[in-house]
Amino acid sequence: MNLELNGKTALVTGAGSGIGQATALAFAREGAQVVLTDLKPDGLDHTAQLIRDANADVRTLTVIADAGQAHDHKQAVQQALTTFGRLDAAVNNAGMGGENVPVADVDPANWQRVIEVNLSGVFYGMQAQIPALLQSGGGSIVNVASILGQAGWANGAAYVASKHGVVGLTRTAALDYATQGLRVNAVGPGFIETPILGQDRQALDHLASLHPIGRLGKPEEIASLIVFLSSPKASLITGAYYNADGGYLAR
Repeated sequence: MNLELNGKTALVTGAGSGIGQATALAFAREGAQVVLTDLKPDGLDHTAQLIRDANADVRTLTVIADAGQAHDHKQAVQQALTTFGRLDAAVNNAGMGGENVPVADVDPANWQRVIEVNLSGVFYGMQAQIPALLQSGGGSIVNVASILGQAGWANGAAYVASKHGVVGLTRTAALDYATQGLRVNAVGPGFIETPILGQDRQALDHLASLHPIGRLGKPEEIASLIVFLSSPKASLITGAYYNADGGYLAR
């Protein structure tokens, strides 16, 4: 794509699988050094190996981190600065699903964990990333929300609330730093073929039918949008929410 990312450093949370893995690979293809964080070391190692297999010259750093812990985000950014000397882009992608029950039946402990990872995790990530990005002269943050950051979903209270929060947080952060060379945007994937959806073929076919395009999305399709928004070619874009959903929200 020639997005002018050679020599840049990008950090991707939840890089062990799905959209995070595809995004890390997309950054690497553009020549960026990539910091990979995830709670599962096996997934991190696999992503790092895929990057090495594709381009042995691209440097990577893996950091085991829980997205719901502020300290882990600070540690990941500090290791990025120690290893690469700069941070130019951050993608807050790590997330989890919640219980599939009506609001009155949601377990408060599950609610807290989903909010902790999906919403507070983005907040903690940005708090750690922003000083480093400003130190490098600015850059980009992309937060991975969802189509459910703009629409409701029966029996999905915690997940929907967390993703709506990500969109509002993104817009506020964009306004806070618009004059300092830091852009902050959100993407809203439709239902994507990732491990979070499970393996029930009938359920997957039903989800696919909800998209006018007639299929589920692929992680690589979201990754290409994220990497574009992280590049100088998106220099005028901040405070935006971009849905990539096969027409789901157009209905």
